Amino acid sequence: MAMARYLIKICYDGTGYCGWQKQKNGLAIQEVMEKMLEIFAGKKTSLIAAGRTDAGVHSLGQYAHFDYSGSMQEKQLFLAFNRYLPDSIKVLEIMKVSPCLNARYQAYERSYRYRLAKEKTPFNRNYSGFFPHLHLNLEKMQSAVQYLLGKHDFSTFGKSNPEVPNRICELKHISISETERYFVFDFTADRFLHNMVRRIVGTLANISHLHLPPETVLEILENRCPRQNLVITAPASGLYLMDVKYPAKFLDESYNPNFEENGMVNTPLLHSIK
Repeated sequence: MAMARYLIKICYDGTGYCGWQKQKNGLAIQEVMEKMLEIFAGKKTSLIAAGRTDAGVHSLGQYAHFDYSGSMQEKQLFLAFNRYLPDSIKVLEIMKVSPCLNARYQAYERSYRYRLAKEKTPFNRNYSGFFPHLHLNLEKMQSAVQYLLGKHDFSTFGKSNPEVPNRICELKHISISETERYFVFDFTADRFLHNMVRRIVGTLANISHLHLPPETVLEILENRCPRQNLVITAPASGLYLMDVKYPAKFLDESYNPNFEENGMVNTPLLHSIK
């Protein structure tokens, strides 16, 4: 069978996992998925995800790509994954895509949700964040969040990482709503830095609690230093990766700009990320 590239959509409960990426100190979502795929493919096969969610972070719409040359079709792979995966992980969709699609680098938009509980209980502790000593006000947080919209250097809100020199992100949408039990934060951006959503949530909570003017967020943002007294990281348990978007052309399995008009390939078809 010819090698083909597939895009897989996954949801998972991140409780008990060390995150998406394989690590030596715990069980990762990627490790569980790749063990299943190795059985189906008959060889070790890598899954490259849109983002590396941290320990305890959940997903309703994680995407990853893999290359497969076995005999099973998309529907058969879908059924096989969901038959053998643990209950904490479920495959939502599998589609054959362009051999040029890279789940990490071709994503142009990502959406996250953060649920911040007003009261911690035995039943929400793994699925929401909580600040025990902070008093939160919806209007104050909504007034402050407007200063984060648009394209900025988000160094203040991203965990320091010398491997990621580009700290500019475009926050396209931020909304905060309130229910009887939760504050719900929704974010959409072209990309996010490590811990960025959780650090924004923690900072907004601090600004609300301390009755600071909303412009304080702008001052923190312009400082571009991750070490700020007002910047705190909200717990991982409240964070959900909701969705990832890709250009339509890469979702078309026939799209391959490496083919000349005569159908010949002039550059290598497959590539991987270390």
